[in-house]
Amino acid sequence: MTLTSHVKNQPYSKLFAAFFSGLLVATAGLYTGQYVPPALFLPLVVVEIIMLIAMVFARKRKAIGYLLMYAFMAISGLTLYPAISTYISILGATVVLQAFAVTTAAFGGIAIFAMVSKRDFTFLGNFLFISVIALIALGIMNIFLPFSSTTSLVISGFGILVFVGYTLYDFSRLTLYGFSDQDIPRIVVSVYLDFVNLFLYILQFMGILSRND
Repeated sequence: MTLTSHVKNQPYSKLFAAFFSGLLVATAGLYTGQYVPPALFLPLVVVEIIMLIAMVFARKRKAIGYLLMYAFMAISGLTLYPAISTYISILGATVVLQAFAVTTAAFGGIAIFAMVSKRDFTFLGNFLFISVIALIALGIMNIFLPFSSTTSLVISGFGILVFVGYTLYDFSRLTLYGFSDQDIPRIVVSVYLDFVNLFLYILQFMGILSRND
């Protein structure tokens, strides 16, 4: 079987249907987030992390995988509300929507490029993983020792590049190595996290530029 026929046989229609339905669930969660007491957001983040770990063990159980996927999307939408509402108050709803449109176009373009070009970007895996650890560490440091606006801008730009890289990595891996129906919930969560983190870093970048003007 050639690589081209192997790629064509992958259940992409199911993957993208699950991804877009998951986005709808996350959007509903985001809307509902305005009614969640602030004290519950941190526990919900902990629940998100537990769900990510659970999905690794449930990947071969299709029904459980989809249940966890949609539950994760809903809770992720809830926990996104504080960040999105903050950016709306700082930048305005129009700018946030523009950032979402830019993210959608960039994410879609990168995904299509990785799938059509069939180039192997999986070599980026170790570098991207280390980069995410570095971003998390820098985020924690920023809580206790706030960075200058210039440093924060550089970190935001680096975050954008990292999740552009992760989008290339994930879609390249799907195209080159394929996937099964049972893998779809885990893959959807993975590419959803690429999309959301890219969106948040673009918003962060725009927010810092706005404060500097």
